[in-house]
Amino acid sequence: MAECGASGSGSSGDSLDKSITLPPDEIFRNLENAKRFAIDIGGSLTKLAYYSTVQHKVARVRSFDYSGKDAEQDHEPPYEISVQEEVTARLHFVKFENTYIEACLDFIKDHLVNTDTKVIQATGGGAYKFKDLIEEKLRLRVDKEDVMTCLIKGCNFVLKNIPHEAFVYQKDSDPEFRFQTNHPNIFPYLLVNIGSGVSIVKVETEDRFEWIGGSSIGGGTFWGLGALLTKTKKFDELLHLASKGQHTNVDMLVQDIYGGAHQTLGLSGNLIASSFGKSAMADRDFSKEDMAKSLLHMISNDIGQLACLYAKLHCLDRVYFGGFFIRGHPVTMRTITYSINFFSKGEVQALFLRHEGYLGAIGAFLKGAEQDNPNQYSWGENYAGSSGLMSSSPELCPTQRARSGTFDLLEMDRLERPLVNLPLLLDPSSYVPDTVDLTDDSLARKYWLTCFEEALDGVVKRAVASQPGSVDAAERAEKFRQKYWSKLQTLRHQPFAYGTLTVRSLLDTREHCLNEFNFPDPYSKVKQKENGVALKCFPRVIRGLDALGWEDRQLALVKGLLAGNVFDWGAKAVSDVLESDPQFGFEEAKMKLQERPWLVDSYSKWLQRLKGPPHKCALIFADNSGIDVILGVFPFVRELLSRGTEVILACNSGPALNDVTYCESLIVAERIAAMDPVVHSALREERLLLMQTGSSSPCLDLSRLDKGLAMLVRERGADLVVIEGMGRAVHTNYHAALCCESLKLAVIKNSWLAERLGGRLFSVIFKYEVPAE
Repeated sequence: MAECGASGSGSSGDSLDKSITLPPDEIFRNLENAKRFAIDIGGSLTKLAYYSTVQHKVARVRSFDYSGKDAEQDHEPPYEISVQEEVTARLHFVKFENTYIEACLDFIKDHLVNTDTKVIQATGGGAYKFKDLIEEKLRLRVDKEDVMTCLIKGCNFVLKNIPHEAFVYQKDSDPEFRFQTNHPNIFPYLLVNIGSGVSIVKVETEDRFEWIGGSSIGGGTFWGLGALLTKTKKFDELLHLASKGQHTNVDMLVQDIYGGAHQTLGLSGNLIASSFGKSAMADRDFSKEDMAKSLLHMISNDIGQLACLYAKLHCLDRVYFGGFFIRGHPVTMRTITYSINFFSKGEVQALFLRHEGYLGAIGAFLKGAEQDNPNQYSWGENYAGSSGLMSSSPELCPTQRARSGTFDLLEMDRLERPLVNLPLLLDPSSYVPDTVDLTDDSLARKYWLTCFEEALDGVVKRAVASQPGSVDAAERAEKFRQKYWSKLQTLRHQPFAYGTLTVRSLLDTREHCLNEFNFPDPYSKVKQKENGVALKCFPRVIRGLDALGWEDRQLALVKGLLAGNVFDWGAKAVSDVLESDPQFGFEEAKMKLQERPWLVDSYSKWLQRLKGPPHKCALIFADNSGIDVILGVFPFVRELLSRGTEVILACNSGPALNDVTYCESLIVAERIAAMDPVVHSALREERLLLMQTGSSSPCLDLSRLDKGLAMLVRERGADLVVIEGMGRAVHTNYHAALCCESLKLAVIKNSWLAERLGGRLFSVIFKYEVPAE
């Protein structure tokens, strides 16, 4: 049996400058393993990109060699666990003010170890200004890259790899960011880059784009005229003035010209008829704030109308805005959004990007790394190492808005396998994995954040217990606690920091933080023990099922699936029972289940379907280790196989809570096959195939699945999808529309959620769906 595993990572560093809030080793992480650099230097901000190899702790599972032994000895676990080192790739992006550039370059120079890099890719206007300094400090040759090419490459990269990258800005909403689900095909789109002037680029493919227009009236115009009008030289301060101003004191409105007659023209009286129109006729001084606001509206409206006209001319409805004029400032996003909506009558949407400031650096890095073909991989944002999007509230002055001194971080991990859509999604472009948007639902947000805070002690305890031989496990676990607690507090105040806030993102952030401090699989020993216990019960359970009549057996199989799903260490109501009552088992779990009719009950419809012809191929997404997969899922799989249905059993690629991993499932299936001829022959004849999902999450995103799994689903003509568990079938995919039959089943193991759904603790969801003809 091949070894398989799951990983966690750490970092190291020194000190840099007392004026910087974050320790430098938390800013420029893993520099000792840096391999390649790129830099984007603008007028006030520097964005550094580098690639590093990260050493992970990996929990590996491997079958014992049972030759000459009794495999059924009670004291013998079903497999062994070892912790090993693994090396993976990570992209680091750091954004900081240009005033820090020399100190940062010194720190990087002092901490680089054995890098083979001889060149640094550079883009942005500052690449020329700081060329000599970079070459002197880092002893790397500066290769300058085209600014627009870098921006496009960076934009394509984030749109493909970060699901909640793009957002619309809605000024009267709380919060003001509304994230968009990325379309499976990101092309074509319009990129409007507002720097000193405006460049408008039509992007058609990964490598084909065209500059189609622009304007000399852009951010530089706002800055320059603003400086002349207000004597304010700093861009951020000018925007701050604008946020406090009232443009109607300076601008002439439609109602100022037409009075009440504007209604006959079909125009709003509050529309600007003439920017700065009142200043020509008023014999008085105007405030700096009012003039700055008028100027901002004038330039934003001009850019918005121009972008709208180009979008309509080229039949595009997706327009992304970037450049230093935007930079996450609400006052600029608000005026651009209003302008686009007005001139397009709502047909074109103004979209902004969470990582807009990094596009040039990402693109420059990709240009320098073309020989490694980074675009052939999928990448995922590492929440543990990324700052997240922060609100730039106009009520705060620029210095108050600064986070961690002046540093902003983004880290992305290279995923082992390319990720694609499940081919069975009815409409991939409208698929939203998550059932509840906690960004919108303040009551649910407050509950779940508190829930995760209260569960933190238990997670820390479990992490320490998983590594009894480690002298620093308690210290690392405490660091994990502090980091995850800090993330939760950030999300209380900035729920949009990592895109749409959901139960899934809270769970994933926790897993990322555990990995960060080398706790790759805190439940590995729990799973090992529970798998061993469940395997010993398997023959008895199968004998009991085989003794039943056909109809009674179908209900017993479903109840077995549901009872198995009770064994979820991620649910406090269950973990409390499992820790206090070691004898709690399969039969006890059945007694906990809600009696029929269930909270959602399509069982009769499912039974009727089973009386018809067998399905060609079933795709089953498994949930928990132990009783769930062995006594719940495998008997159900066995019944489908007996009906003549092929089965693809998909399990997590990496660990999350006590969910079964692909590597564990291989060993479990091998042990079951040794006891059961139906499973044995199905594995041998490839009618039962075990696959990995490409995920390491307790939830399930059907738009980011392992490419090999997606290809197999298509090849085998899967016509039934079974999704089990609260994380996969309730927190995510409850409303997922598929183009084939589906079963979504779970036991609600959270009393707050059960009550909200109209049930009680251990209520049952059994949702059988058939697509409309």
